[in-house]
Amino acid sequence: MIALAQPSVASGDEFTPPTLEDLHLPEILPWNAEYGTGFGKQMLLVLLIVVVVAWFLVATARKRKLVPGKFQFAGEMAYGFGRNISKDMLGEKDFRKFTPLLTSLFLFILLGNLMGSLPFFQVPVTSHVGTAYALAGIVYLYWLYLGFKTHGFKYFKVLLMPSGVPPVLYIVVIPIEFLSNLIVRPMTHSLRLFATMLSGHMIVALTATAMSFMFTQLGEWWGYPIGSLIFIGGLAMYLFEIFIQVLQAYVFALLTAVYIQGSIGEAH
Repeated sequence: MIALAQPSVASGDEFTPPTLEDLHLPEILPWNAEYGTGFGKQMLLVLLIVVVVAWFLVATARKRKLVPGKFQFAGEMAYGFGRNISKDMLGEKDFRKFTPLLTSLFLFILLGNLMGSLPFFQVPVTSHVGTAYALAGIVYLYWLYLGFKTHGFKYFKVLLMPSGVPPVLYIVVIPIEFLSNLIVRPMTHSLRLFATMLSGHMIVALTATAMSFMFTQLGEWWGYPIGSLIFIGGLAMYLFEIFIQVLQAYVFALLTAVYIQGSIGEAH
């Protein structure tokens, strides 16, 4: 089920569960051996996903027909999904100009998440915290830019001084809003995606490793029945992980739309 995490068995019949190192292959082109950094499989997959998403969106829109074929229909479905998120969150007036961004984000994260469930690839690129930080950082800078572009320096008031709060409470509210909007928001936006993908991938890897251990080490009397039960449970977790991968791509795009709406909305 997971090629990256083969059973690690010490001497005898002791089971050793997979670690984080088992989920991330060695770098293809290391540039700092001391810290284990370099160009690795996840970076390669990021570039591949960018190419695939860009090709898909351009190719499906290149030769549009009144009655779409299957390929054009797939592109229209993907664009329609991002359009619905944008329209629901941003309203009729503003949704069109942000639909391409939300659609691209959703497709990139969706494909990046699904890499953890696809044969041969078998590693979600968003299970690496750097990818999640980069995505959330881009969104963070973008909605700040939109806020200052729309409101000017009055955007500080939008961020830090919510309407309806008595002025005497601002001494407490402003630090809380600062931490919530400018520190906690981008951190949770990234860590939610990263932690969910990493934990799900670890669970599936642990299940695969335990199943292999049962089949190969404990023998047919105990290992085969228990291994079969683990396989059934692992298959259920594998399917559930695919559901979570799709859901997290949707949640990330949805929260991006919410943050944009807060930036371009009317100041109070």
